[in-house]
Amino acid sequence: MKKVVVIGTTGSGKSTFANKLAVKLSSPYIQLDKLFWKPNWQWPSEEEFFQAIRNEIDKESWIVDGNYTRTQAITWTDADTVIWIDLPFWLTFYQCFTRSFKRALSNEELWPNTGNRESFGRMFSKDSILLWLFKTYDANKKKYKDKISNPLHHHITFHNLKSRKDMEEFLSKI
Repeated sequence: MKKVVVIGTTGSGKSTFANKLAVKLSSPYIQLDKLFWKPNWQWPSEEEFFQAIRNEIDKESWIVDGNYTRTQAITWTDADTVIWIDLPFWLTFYQCFTRSFKRALSNEELWPNTGNRESFGRMFSKDSILLWLFKTYDANKKKYKDKISNPLHHHITFHNLKSRKDMEEFLSKI
């Protein structure tokens, strides 16, 4: 395991897991959200985003976390492992809600030098991460199942972790 992509619906715990895995493997941790979001929740151009990813994965090893389907042509091509954090909806919702609530209370900046922060207003707006979870949870499950069975990805070892216990056991075996 040298080049690993960690996927999972928003709030599933992929960033926490990927960061722990990166420490265990002594590999660089790359968070796609950090590369994507610009100040004031602005989006980069596709080329700017893709180039930032290429710059980060031009290494011997790395752990990438994120669900940007359009980036899989870049990250999955070189990946040897994909880990799908596939927790039940109720747990994913709980984790997403509590994370957002804590961030709104603390007013912490999500990614350095962006000024992007969670807020209670944002939690319950059309831009809500909670609403995004409701919209994408089932579609992501179908999409990931299809991706895993796609012959284009025969070079990748897939792991489907369905519980916190699975996640802990996986990390303990590293």
